[in-house]
Amino acid sequence: MPPPPAARAKVLHAFTDLLVTSGERSATLDAVAEHAGVSKGGLLYHFGSKDALVDGLVEHLTGLISADVSAMRSAPEGPVHYLLRTSSAVGSEFDRTYLAVAELARGAYPRARGALDAAEQAWTDAVAEQVHDPAVARAVVLLSDGIYHRASLGAEPPPLEELLALVERLRQSATA
Repeated sequence: MPPPPAARAKVLHAFTDLLVTSGERSATLDAVAEHAGVSKGGLLYHFGSKDALVDGLVEHLTGLISADVSAMRSAPEGPVHYLLRTSSAVGSEFDRTYLAVAELARGAYPRARGALDAAEQAWTDAVAEQVHDPAVARAVVLLSDGIYHRASLGAEPPPLEELLALVERLRQSATA
């Protein structure tokens, strides 16, 4: 897939910024065009409507999630370690895009909610390949959510070794 044109990427970035900082209601086409530094006609060339802009952002997140899950599966330390280690990364393009789509999911965009649900399922499936137990895999993803929440509030995550030991205890309890 070829990279998106620079103006298209600028528009998506501007849409993301407005969603994260001001919410969905403030992310009008006019505001997005102004924030991106493009004309409204330029925005409409790439995204013919706000729905198309939403679709573009959801598609962008879906690509980021796919890359993340691929990295999880190929990580030498395994998916569990990778997920727990990266859960405290806030402020990245992935994080901001995820937050923007979450803002859309709170509104009138069920496809945004679907993308978030698909992400959670993809992470759970990748973890389940390592832990071989769907309940433990779900618990690991929920643990990851908690780590992310704490990091987004500025708290330090627990030591990774402590988290991995907790996952091991869950695995042992599940097989007992």
